[in-house]
Amino acid sequence: MKYLIWTAGALFALAGCSGNEIAPNNATQTGAAVGALSGAVIGYNTGHHHKGEKAAIGALLGAAAGAAVGNAVDNSQPEVVETGGWH
Repeated sequence: MKYLIWTAGALFALAGCSGNEIAPNNATQTGAAVGALSGAVIGYNTGHHHKGEKAAIGALLGAAAGAAVGNAVDNSQPEVVETGGWH
């Protein structure tokens, strides 16, 4: 159980850092998606009763936190500047 929580927490922490190579300024969406998944897993595995309700709450909280982290990453990176060449 602790291993699962640590893994989900690590995914949540790194959520905002992924996806910048393919589409710049996409960390907000990636953070929200990974945060929702991590939050749902953690919520589902917490306690013995109302697992679906806890998973939904975890997904909402994880999505909000992941989007916030991703937005901070997006805002800290400079805009892509086209330098010309082949299009």
